[in-house]
Amino acid sequence: MLANVSSLLNVQWYLGIPLNDTTNLRLAIAEFGEAILGDSVIGYQVGNEPDEYAKHDKRPPTYDQADYSREFGIVDAALRADPNVPVVDGKLLGPSVSGPWTPQSVWDVGFLTDHHESLAAISMMRYPHTSCSSPGKQRDPQDLFPSYLNHTASQIIVADYLSSTALAQTYNLPFVMIETNTASCGGFPGISNSFGGAIFLLDYALQMASSNFTNAMLHVSGQGVYYNPFTPPPTNQTSFRNWTVGAPYYAVLAVAETFGKSNKSQIIDLQTNDNNIFTPGYAIYDAGVLSRLALFNYVTDPSGLNDYTMSFAIGGGTTGQANGTPAQVKVKYLLAPSVSVKDNITWAGQTFGTAFESVGRPTGTEQIQTVNCNSDNTCDVKVPAPGFALVFLDENNPPFSEDVQVFTATSTAGQAAKTFNTLVIDPAVVATANGQPGTNYLQAGTSPGKRPNGARAAQSVPCIVVAVCMAIGVVRVLGGVV
Repeated sequence: MLANVSSLLNVQWYLGIPLNDTTNLRLAIAEFGEAILGDSVIGYQVGNEPDEYAKHDKRPPTYDQADYSREFGIVDAALRADPNVPVVDGKLLGPSVSGPWTPQSVWDVGFLTDHHESLAAISMMRYPHTSCSSPGKQRDPQDLFPSYLNHTASQIIVADYLSSTALAQTYNLPFVMIETNTASCGGFPGISNSFGGAIFLLDYALQMASSNFTNAMLHVSGQGVYYNPFTPPPTNQTSFRNWTVGAPYYAVLAVAETFGKSNKSQIIDLQTNDNNIFTPGYAIYDAGVLSRLALFNYVTDPSGLNDYTMSFAIGGGTTGQANGTPAQVKVKYLLAPSVSVKDNITWAGQTFGTAFESVGRPTGTEQIQTVNCNSDNTCDVKVPAPGFALVFLDENNPPFSEDVQVFTATSTAGQAAKTFNTLVIDPAVVATANGQPGTNYLQAGTSPGKRPNGARAAQSVPCIVVAVCMAIGVVRVLGGVV
């Protein structure tokens, strides 16, 4: 299945090598990964949360960072001796610690010195809170919700990794948050599936990017968790308009467009409004050119009194640069009536609806606002309470424009138990749609007659690389006016 996905889309994979028994290693996932996926494998994670092994009785109480580094070396050596794993250098991930061990405590035992040549990336795992239940330790989500609703929430998490992201650069290694979300063990109801949770994830992603994380992966799971970006119908997965698109998916959409398509984005935390924790903002540069602003408002206030207007200028003033504010800017908004809303969140005016309502396409008319800037080289952009505004400054990097073909669904009447649905599709649309017509399909997969192994022509697969740097063009934030 993974190979079929990669044959159609620019998707690459992390795979995990079990570390439950280092006497009898199970390397089959690496052997089959190399044979089936080939260069679509980014790397193999060696162990998962080793700093939790002793707590869960998977190792003796004395198990420590040096023990993990030694076991990592055992796996490394076994892979190098395996003829079915042709390359090990630059293919492994570790240490994937989740909190009980600090990253520095792992570096102190020589992990990077001993294993850096084998690493594809340095990997970490982190959640801001846990929803895992244990006697006497249940937590009320509503007591925790306010802790997510400000800029400090993401800054606190990322602060623990700043020295390590700098260290990763000295080894020329990516730094990956390989598992995260709003809370471990499936998240919290009313937080993880809320608009407030989506705004937190968006801020968290940009904070990681501004701190030299290479990428991050949101954990997802089955029907019973709260932080899924989308959940299939509870019965027949082919049912029409029965999917649920959750709040985290809107955050992912906004993050993708905030980073842009250049693969050269640079993210800077602007510490806007005197570093106000409820109205943070970021500047996004593409190849050194100021391209976008990302502006947040965590406050919920339906009266509009806590909407704020961000006034900014590019160049001019005392910067020593010429005025660079454009005549007008484009703005996309991520909006909901309050941070507690779970359904009908909108991105640029479009929504995936409520639970069990989505077919996987946004509905409604896309709304991209045009804001005319002022004659004094300033520009004013309103950020509703609550909301997120993505401001496009560079006409060479305009907003993504949705060009979605709307299909009409009809249902037969009189079905007692469940209606059957029919899609009415213009054949001309099918002829030019995604996918492959007729017998002109790619030879890929593990079924008989398909591609037998991972050897194929190399594909250019984009990845996001972000770095904090001094970029050309100065943003002068003049202030937010409530």
